[in-house]
Amino acid sequence: MKRIKTLVLLILTVLLVAGVLCGCAVQTGEQPGISSLPHITIGSDTYPPFVYLDNNGDPTGIDVEIAVEAFRRMGYQAVFTTIDWEQKRTLVDNGEIDCIWGCFSMDGREQDYQWAGPYMVSRQIIAVNAKSDIYAMDDLNGKTIAVQSTGKPEEIFLQSGQADIPQFEDIISLEDRGVQYAALDCGYVDAIAAHETAILQYMTDYGADFRILDEPLLITGIGAAFSVDDDRGLAQELMDTFAQMRQDGTMQEIVGRYLEHPETYLEVECLEP
Repeated sequence: MKRIKTLVLLILTVLLVAGVLCGCAVQTGEQPGISSLPHITIGSDTYPPFVYLDNNGDPTGIDVEIAVEAFRRMGYQAVFTTIDWEQKRTLVDNGEIDCIWGCFSMDGREQDYQWAGPYMVSRQIIAVNAKSDIYAMDDLNGKTIAVQSTGKPEEIFLQSGQADIPQFEDIISLEDRGVQYAALDCGYVDAIAAHETAILQYMTDYGADFRILDEPLLITGIGAAFSVDDDRGLAQELMDTFAQMRQDGTMQEIVGRYLEHPETYLEVECLEP
């Protein structure tokens, strides 16, 4: 099995989705009335419906709204900055950003960071083109799949060794999460693996005719990650704020603006410890 890091096809797919992926390297969320508060710099990348730019070029999405409200309650202004996702741990450890936030799976990374979460449940799934003859995990043996570099699906496929994980012909690791959708849409790969909510959002926004396999790859909690060396107590304070936002209905209200049946995404108590 080969792992392909850079391919000529990326040039083509990037061109195809240039309008989708373009944007400023750094975006700042300005919240009226609290601009004088100390800033918390949040490192993320584009991942609708969690983090993306609205028509005015400002960050928005589930994670943006949750972060803005949570940090406002804590006495901070949330500022989102676009980062190289592969360098996220280095950036938070050296203090260039205060935390990592953007549909970030906690599973298997519990000891790598101080976590505020899980605040939502997410399914990592596999999607194929609707007319594909792939219907189950077993059908993926010998196929090509696209994943995001350093993402959870990449880790599962490359390091698992489990009998129920397909043996792919190629695993194409992409730095930009958005490019994998175009790669599948154009037929350059047989399948993609990502968060179900993000794939459904792409299908809605661009009319992509994908089919999601019934068996999930992983059901995981997502959270906001701080450096293990951060001694400010922000992770615990943010956890306490999440609890308040769940109790007063704010969390469900925010998620409900983007996803149907928001309560199902907030059932974090159902996750295995």
